[in-house]
Amino acid sequence: MNKALLVSTALALTGMALGQNRIDTIRPDSPALAPYGELQIGVQTLNVVHPNQLDIVKATAGNPIPTYDRPLTLEVWYPAALTAEQKPGGVYETTTRDASIPIQVHGKAVRNATPQTAKGPYPLVIVSHGYPGNRYLLSHLTENLASKGYVVVAIDHTDSTFGDQKAFASTLMNRPLDQLFVLNEIAKLSAQGSQSFLSGLVDVQNTALVGYSMGGYGVVNTIGGGFTDFATTLQFAPPSKALALRAASNPEYAKTIDPRIKAAIAIAPWGMQVGFWNAQTLEGIKTPVLFVAGDIDDVSGYEKGTKAIFEQAIHADRYLLTFHNANHNAAAPMPAPLETYSNFPLFESYAEAAWDTVKMNNILAHFATAFLGQHLKGQTDLQKYLNLTEKSSEGTGDSYWEGFKPRTAVGLSLQHLPAR
Repeated sequence: MNKALLVSTALALTGMALGQNRIDTIRPDSPALAPYGELQIGVQTLNVVHPNQLDIVKATAGNPIPTYDRPLTLEVWYPAALTAEQKPGGVYETTTRDASIPIQVHGKAVRNATPQTAKGPYPLVIVSHGYPGNRYLLSHLTENLASKGYVVVAIDHTDSTFGDQKAFASTLMNRPLDQLFVLNEIAKLSAQGSQSFLSGLVDVQNTALVGYSMGGYGVVNTIGGGFTDFATTLQFAPPSKALALRAASNPEYAKTIDPRIKAAIAIAPWGMQVGFWNAQTLEGIKTPVLFVAGDIDDVSGYEKGTKAIFEQAIHADRYLLTFHNANHNAAAPMPAPLETYSNFPLFESYAEAAWDTVKMNNILAHFATAFLGQHLKGQTDLQKYLNLTEKSSEGTGDSYWEGFKPRTAVGLSLQHLPAR
């Protein structure tokens, strides 16, 4: 066991003893690329405003949809240069899925630390949570990637967080729009002379999107999966067929596909199972994608959901990582906060019945590191971690999954389909 893993294991055990909610635990059986990288991590909060957006919450049938300036809160993790007095570690003040229950979450990032510019600029990763969720839900992954040389921006999607959950139609309308806006906003803030801490720190020409559930729905649409015309007419969709703005049949939609987005990770993306895409509309996706899912997902679906998107996005080089016997919470949510342990429905909103959450988080970090390293940093040596036998159970000896200790990849499969 290497020194970094020993330290991480010791911190995890200490955190458990102290009753802490930790998002930085690395298990001894984690795959090779799961541990944090060599860089220290800083974190800052930004508040931005997307002007003149459709106010779906206030929309009424038969009337023009009003507009408003849409506020978004962003959490930004980045490589940091700590002073001699600063030690790694910090606390996130947030809530459980029940927003009336405040919690503290412990990780490695240092609040408002000075950015480490010597090795920059760094590729950008934009993270989009589920409905409801918040910008800390995937903080196990955001910290991990920042330690490996990425600037990672997680969005609090207005009308869709634990604290302000409103009409589902707002989430349907705004997910891809929020993701594209944040990319453009970070581009402005990272420009030389912007007066932001991000100035010169971010390489937005090499950007990835990571989305979970409704965040994954947004990712699929943002990278080229235009909605079907049928989806714009659903009873729960925004009124006046507002989703036609993001429909494959709209000639203006294709112009929004941003070439700066070089890769995407879609975890349990919602929508395929109710008709938001079909084989024809998914042909617009050309961005490399890593799909992640549980094969008993009863929210987004598997055979008719995530796996169907994977199979039908024929013009993209794509992978499907499956956690067998996992449901909708496969890999994405942070470990269930200790405050949920006395409330099973609340605990279950984070956890999986057949999988340990930390193990899933570690596996996601491993594959995200390999996938994003290739597409955003040109680290072709990481391809060996993706060139695997489809079913981990079929590998033995030298053919066992690269980077996994013997017997530790049980319950996983990885499929690959090249772009046509």
